[in-house]
Amino acid sequence: MEFISCLNLIPVLLIFSSFYLDFGNAIDTITSSQFIKDPETINSKNSRFTLGFFSPENSTNRYVGIWYFSESTVIWVANRNNPLRDSSGIVTISEDGNLEVFNGQKEVVWSSNVSITAINSSAQLSDSGNLVLQDNSRSKTAVWESFQHPSDTMIANMKISTDKRTGEKVQLTSWKGSSDPSIGSYSFSLESLNVPEVFIWNGTSPYWRSGPWNGRIFTGILGMYSVYLNGFKLGDEREGTVYLTYAFADDSDLLIEVLNSQGILEERYWNDEKDIWEVSGTNPKDECDVYGKCGAYGICNSLSSPICKLFERCGRVKNGSESGKGDGFLKMEMVKVPYFGEWSSSLGDECRTQCLENCSCVAYANVGGIGCLSWSENLTDIQKFPSDGENLYVRVAFSELDKERDFKVIIIITVLIGIIMISIAAYFLWRWNTNGRANKKERKGLLDFSGFGPVYKGTLEDGKEVAVKRLSRASGQGLEEFLNEVVVISKLQHRNLVKLLGCCIEGDEKMLIYEYMANKSLDAFLFKPLKQKDLDWRKRFNIIQGIARGLLYLHRDSRLIIIHRDLKPSNILLDEELNPKISDFGMARIFKGSEDKDKTKRVVGTYGYMSPEYAMQGLFSEKSDVFSFGVLLLETVSGRKNTSFYDDDLSLTLLGFAWKLWKEDNVTPLISPEIYYQCFRNDIMRCIHIGLLCVQELARDRPTMATIISMLQSEIVNLPPPKQPAFTQRQIMLSAESSQKKHRPSSINNVTVTIVQGR
Repeated sequence: MEFISCLNLIPVLLIFSSFYLDFGNAIDTITSSQFIKDPETINSKNSRFTLGFFSPENSTNRYVGIWYFSESTVIWVANRNNPLRDSSGIVTISEDGNLEVFNGQKEVVWSSNVSITAINSSAQLSDSGNLVLQDNSRSKTAVWESFQHPSDTMIANMKISTDKRTGEKVQLTSWKGSSDPSIGSYSFSLESLNVPEVFIWNGTSPYWRSGPWNGRIFTGILGMYSVYLNGFKLGDEREGTVYLTYAFADDSDLLIEVLNSQGILEERYWNDEKDIWEVSGTNPKDECDVYGKCGAYGICNSLSSPICKLFERCGRVKNGSESGKGDGFLKMEMVKVPYFGEWSSSLGDECRTQCLENCSCVAYANVGGIGCLSWSENLTDIQKFPSDGENLYVRVAFSELDKERDFKVIIIITVLIGIIMISIAAYFLWRWNTNGRANKKERKGLLDFSGFGPVYKGTLEDGKEVAVKRLSRASGQGLEEFLNEVVVISKLQHRNLVKLLGCCIEGDEKMLIYEYMANKSLDAFLFKPLKQKDLDWRKRFNIIQGIARGLLYLHRDSRLIIIHRDLKPSNILLDEELNPKISDFGMARIFKGSEDKDKTKRVVGTYGYMSPEYAMQGLFSEKSDVFSFGVLLLETVSGRKNTSFYDDDLSLTLLGFAWKLWKEDNVTPLISPEIYYQCFRNDIMRCIHIGLLCVQELARDRPTMATIISMLQSEIVNLPPPKQPAFTQRQIMLSAESSQKKHRPSSINNVTVTIVQGR
């Protein structure tokens, strides 16, 4: 009997299995017969997005939304202004074909609210995260999309748009609070001005703007080149409509833009290793990013104090004139141009002439990718950038320009006379001071000179010895580098990085206080014959490994990605046990999580340690530090300085000399006699090999610091053959010519060669 009853159950099981199979095939779709009720969900086919019911943190209200991976990353909310009070909610297709949310009393709390008469419609959650309501009777024509009605989050392939004819916008609107998804005070939209810009609005007042779009980037967002590489695009979808979107070639890249309840637009990317979303950028970033911070005719500079400054000599701008005859323009460099510029197709000098001929024109700018912009009203929301930015030409009376020119001439003459007098005085002072300088330094506690200025030894109240770095007025570095070092190193903690104990900024006095390093810097041992013997191979190899670990921490293991940009022996400090610590972060650059390289017009650092792409093009990345590490490694093995080393016969630098010996399979002359023992030969040879891999000309050929550490620890047994180092091609050609002419009669000219160093 039991066997027969089981047989009777088979048809029933088949019916249920076919039902669940049918539902399983439509796991990403809602129809009138396949609805979800709290807490059920549907998932996109790629399982990246989920549609269902959720409650924000610290709230019992229930909402219908779409989220990434977990409910903590909600990207869209349906009933944001009308929450469900319990778990009785249902999401289904209504009789008129709309997608709707009902409560337990069968009341509609949210509807897609489109005018359709579709008996057969369905809502599908696509792999892009877009919830699409489609009319199945008309070849699945989309009649409503969540992408057209966003909440506070923009994701890949979504379009923020504005219809120029109707003013209709697809825009982000912030949550009212972290636990309240209802529409808040802030919105993010694309404004179809003469040249498109994006704005954050606080109600109806502008709170932040991007600056005009130049075809590649928004010119008012500092460092947006990294964002552009992430695939942002601005275009025309149809006549009268402009849109902003972004997409990735690699579908595994995840990035979202979230307008938080405080009006801050956060760029967040997914960190696979940590399994969390991390903020990689924000707008506005600081006070100067806030719209109109300094009012009309004011310029905001976050690096100055006070941050606001009115234009100097701008009587013509403020008061106007009837004819404007004899007017000229005052050039303001590296700025975010003012709000609402009028566009014209004029180019170059035509733009200047056009502004001069218009008495109401108060400023103009030639912006690459845009053309001529001019302003006839108050100049508002101008910001000074430390780099990049545009040149703005502000109209002033010609008499003011004369004063400006006279003032500059006086300054130039005064500076030149001052330089000559200081140089003469410095020469005689140097002659007088040379013999007794060493003893005097020790008596006064002066340890050394850095790029900032003098470094003194000091003692705190508790008796702890410290090193005090004091910014010199004659230093090549200034407040920007000083603050940069404070910001960078205060966020870092590693046994191979020097520890910052404090800083002092009072008036013109600026000092950094570090832990005291008893053995000073590495160059004091490497390049001084009397001290070279104190560094045997074991100690040198320990120093090499410590520097490598410190760089790996900067590039990969810290919570910031940092490129040092000035790695050299004098910036490697040694404690009493000769353990290395990387110092001097004044030139360091912080990268966002999504960045791996950058470009600068201001090349800083020390010649001989700069990678070729940085020295010649201003391009830098972690591979720039790898190049510097390679030079430092070869210097450590050889005991010779790259920037002052010359082979007598071939006039080669240290890199060229090392490459020549490597190609001849005879590196013994490169190795310092202080460390050359047969038992260490294989380890030393391996380090020379790694050093040559690090100084290869192309950045892509150089290994990463993680790979270098594996090489140093012999985890990678077979190393690839190195390619020719940078800056050696010309030397090798000259050497070849020299060898060809070696036996020919020739005259000899004695030439003095000076190596120019940046620092």
